[in-house]
Amino acid sequence: MATHKKPKVLLFDIGGVCVISPFQSILDYELSLGIPPGWINYSISKTAPGGFWHRLERGEVLLDEAFYAGFNRDLHDPARWDAFYKIQHSKNPSLSKEVPPVPNIDGRWLFNDMMTVSTAPDPWMLPALKNLKASGEFILAALSNTVIFPQGHALHQEDFFAGPIRSLFDVFVSSAHVGLRKPDPKIYEYALNEVDKYATSHASEERGRLLGWQHRVKADEVVFLDDIGENLKAAKRVGFRTIKVPLGKAFEAVDELEIITGLKLAGNHPRIPIEPKIGSVNAKL
Repeated sequence: MATHKKPKVLLFDIGGVCVISPFQSILDYELSLGIPPGWINYSISKTAPGGFWHRLERGEVLLDEAFYAGFNRDLHDPARWDAFYKIQHSKNPSLSKEVPPVPNIDGRWLFNDMMTVSTAPDPWMLPALKNLKASGEFILAALSNTVIFPQGHALHQEDFFAGPIRSLFDVFVSSAHVGLRKPDPKIYEYALNEVDKYATSHASEERGRLLGWQHRVKADEVVFLDDIGENLKAAKRVGFRTIKVPLGKAFEAVDELEIITGLKLAGNHPRIPIEPKIGSVNAKL
């Protein structure tokens, strides 16, 4: 990252940044089915913006039986499977030339496994977040594509914004609450407006005066961390500075944060990468 002035805002994605990525869950499931890895990710991404996954993350549909049925349909589209398989065959001619039947995927099980995996804090990023919070030198904010779990679901929370991770943030922008999701440019503009409101509302306090919040927050004073390239590209287009968080190697992003902030942020967790069980993961949902 090029040399810049010290930012006012550190803006974090949640899944794959502050908590464990769900992408290994997807890979494990694909391997168990014996299908070319990447199909589920491809299928979900190609349904944007009107697929059930995307609608759920914008808060347009509830997490109920209708969602699971619709999500299952999205994962079993023959034309999409045909296109995906032909791409994989072009990369790996050892695959059968004849397109096999669409894999039988249990969308309900997959969805809930992904969400459950993503509740565990990242062992490298959590200490960094706590140290940033303790420093008081930055507005800590989150910008996350989210799901609202209904009452009765194992992951339901009465107060969505409570909890050991969400409570660390001064500002939390949740896609399912605001009706927008990354990489829509409007959600980045919304996030910038929210952190600017936070700065101006606290500008008269001693901390705000010391950190220049009376001058408001400009886009280039925000550093955004995400694990998905498409989301980072969209953030750059609105003027944010960005840090890519590699799958299983969040300590590399913590290193960049230490350079940017001038603070010691890392905890004591060993710097041993959590390697994907197969190849690289081109994350895009």
